[in-house]
Amino acid sequence: MIRTEGLAAVTDADFADVVLASQRPVLVEFTADWCPPCRQIAPVLAEIAAEEADRMTVVQIDVDTNPATTLQYGVMSMPTLMVFDRGERVWSVVGARSKRRLLTELEGVV
Repeated sequence: MIRTEGLAAVTDADFADVVLASQRPVLVEFTADWCPPCRQIAPVLAEIAAEEADRMTVVQIDVDTNPATTLQYGVMSMPTLMVFDRGERVWSVVGARSKRRLLTELEGVV
């Protein structure tokens, strides 16, 4: 898995505890080692995780090693980004984005 510095990795086993049970919004990146756009957005997500740490948590999940969660949320393309707030998916988008664009899109959600 692409381990992005500063981002926690979640798995099928702990997704519910880490993401769904969180009392704050969680931005989840569904990613894969073989995905060039995933590598492109990784530094953007690391920056957002550091800068927005007081407002949200940012994590990543490898689709190849965590098929149950990937299937549960209908992820078919990477990177897929989703925001969960108190156990509910409140936003999702597919594809890499610039930091500015991603922050703008997240404004109404987080």
